[in-house]
Amino acid sequence: MNTQILPSANAADRRVSVRDAVVALLRAFGIRHVFGNPGSTELPLLRDFPEDFRYVLGLHEAVVVGMADGYAQATGNATFVNLHSAAGLGNAMGNLFTAFKNRTPMIVTAGQQARSLLPFDPYLGAMQATELPKPYVKWSIEPARAEDVPLALVRAYHVAMQEPRGPVFVSIPVDDWDRLTDPVEAVDVCTLVRPDSDALARLGDALDRCERPAFVVGAAVDQGDAWDAMVALAERHNARVFAAPMSARCSFPENHRLFAGFLAPMRERIVQALSGHDFVFAVGAPAFIYHVEGSGPHVPPGTTLCQLVDDVTVAAVSPSGMSVVGNVRLGLLELLARSATPLRALPQARAPLPRAEPSARMTPAFALQTLADVRDAEHIVVEESPGSRRTMQGYLPFTEPHTFYTMASGGLGYGMPAAVGVALASPGKKVICLIGDGSSMYSIQSMWSAAQLGLPVTFVVMNNGRYEALRDLALLFGFDKTDAVQGTALPDLDFVGLARSMGCRAVKVEHAESLADVLKTALAEETANLVEVIVS
Repeated sequence: MNTQILPSANAADRRVSVRDAVVALLRAFGIRHVFGNPGSTELPLLRDFPEDFRYVLGLHEAVVVGMADGYAQATGNATFVNLHSAAGLGNAMGNLFTAFKNRTPMIVTAGQQARSLLPFDPYLGAMQATELPKPYVKWSIEPARAEDVPLALVRAYHVAMQEPRGPVFVSIPVDDWDRLTDPVEAVDVCTLVRPDSDALARLGDALDRCERPAFVVGAAVDQGDAWDAMVALAERHNARVFAAPMSARCSFPENHRLFAGFLAPMRERIVQALSGHDFVFAVGAPAFIYHVEGSGPHVPPGTTLCQLVDDVTVAAVSPSGMSVVGNVRLGLLELLARSATPLRALPQARAPLPRAEPSARMTPAFALQTLADVRDAEHIVVEESPGSRRTMQGYLPFTEPHTFYTMASGGLGYGMPAAVGVALASPGKKVICLIGDGSSMYSIQSMWSAAQLGLPVTFVVMNNGRYEALRDLALLFGFDKTDAVQGTALPDLDFVGLARSMGCRAVKVEHAESLADVLKTALAEETANLVEVIVS
């Protein structure tokens, strides 16, 4: 249940500082963590820091936002981020872009110079502060008066939490925190929007009439706690279920009889995968995300496309068919409430991949298969290993809700700090950060935060000595397999040394026969550690 804040009737009799008003608001919103990397213009916020709050320090602003992203996704509530003026916000922009694409609810604040100095273009002043994070925030403001800061935070929270969720930005001058303002009180308000019943009825009728349905599931299913409803609807219709291209969450059990695999972000390959289906139902995902240019139809000829999404902009760019906009879980439950149950045969099951065998030079397939063998299904994996993702989809299945997170943006630097944030939000649960050697270097400082917070995160670095995903993509741009791709080699990185310098136990594995035992030991530990896996 969300909250809306209104001035109390006798507020004038008990004015408080902006800082105290904001702290009270955060308590009302269920927020007790401040993710930050402080600078001079943020210090007044930190004075008399409340004992029931925790300041979560990141050693770089990208780490700060990544940790807040993971924490928000794991809890389902907005996080509070405090950055340093324009420079700090600039450092954070890569992961802020990812938070926007991930639809992560997040209140990002940044310090600003004193209001009296702003006409003189002061040192550390943020020129046009509200413009810097655009367009990757849902709303951006620098309040006109210090007294307006608490109410700006109220609006920021509700905008961040309203579907489609996402980050918002508030610029706060350094001298605002000690100004007096009216306190505010909380009232309950619900922000879920129910999809139109008539539109759902038309969608349901089309689904009932079709003969060979296929479902395409995206991140909003897992984000919106609609996993069970999604499985029930697929089973009712005996529909094959595909994961949407580049989905940032697992929204259907990948060991299920109806799971059909992962759609590639390429038009022709999507059409090929969906051929033979006369009805495609995209749920909680755009239809479709593309990574490279394509041509031809977006769905097989004669196929009807419908989607249920929580974002009207996603519906507006759908290539064809009809869209219903609203909360995904409520929409699925309404479709399940229909009494008709079409009689259809089970579709052919996906053929399993053969087991990967050990070899002199360990393959990514064997490494990920081994990780799948030793991890528990409830272990949470935060992934950012683009060069191994297709292999991961074949050899490391996810079968439980809220156990897989990755970045929807394609921007690097999210995985390691997000794993820290997820672990902080998930006491008693093991978190595995599956990271590429190149990706890890964008936010490597995250290991320090994990160690300082005493979190049970195991960082598994897939070290192939290069940006493997770029080498794969080079083939699409006219390179030959034997061509050198400039700027992709990553020699001489010592991940064990880096991890130990930040307080984490670490070990390197080069031989396939020792990997399982090393991973078992690492996953059994209750402190942060790193396993570097050398793969060919």
